Amino acid sequence: MPVSTPISFTDEQFAAVTFDADGLVAAIIQEAGTGRVLMMAWMNADSLRQTLDTGRTWFWSRSRQEYWCKGETSGDRQYVREGHYDCDGDTLLFVVEQEGNGACHTGEFSCFFRSFGPESDPAATPGS
Repeated sequence: MPVSTPISFTDEQFAAVTFDADGLVAAIIQEAGTGRVLMMAWMNADSLRQTLDTGRTWFWSRSRQEYWCKGETSGDRQYVREGHYDCDGDTLLFVVEQEGNGACHTGEFSCFFRSFGPESDPAATPGS
C-alpha cells in the first residue's frame, strides 16, 4: 500500500502560484513511472495547501462547490511523489502513485482515453 508523503514548500513558492479570478489553478496529475497523464482538476489555495501538507491530492469541485480528496469514496487514491508549478505559476503538475482502478470517474485508468481522428472512432469510415 502506498504511503502519504508531505511535499515541503516555502511561502515564496506557494506565493508564486497564480490563481484565476475564481481563485482556482489547473492541476495536471501524472502517473509516476509511466509519465501518463491521468487527469486534470482544479485546486484553490486551500486544496493546494492540503495536497502539499498531506501528500494526497485534494481538489475543488466547481460543480459541487466543495473540497474532495481523490479516492476517498472510490478507493482510487493518489499519493503525491512530486509537485511542480509552471513558469507562469498558473498550472500545477503533480506526479502521483495511483492506487486502485485509476483516476477517471468513468472507470477508465486515465481521463484521457479518447482521441481525435477517424482512426479513433470505430463508427467513422475512411473518406467520410
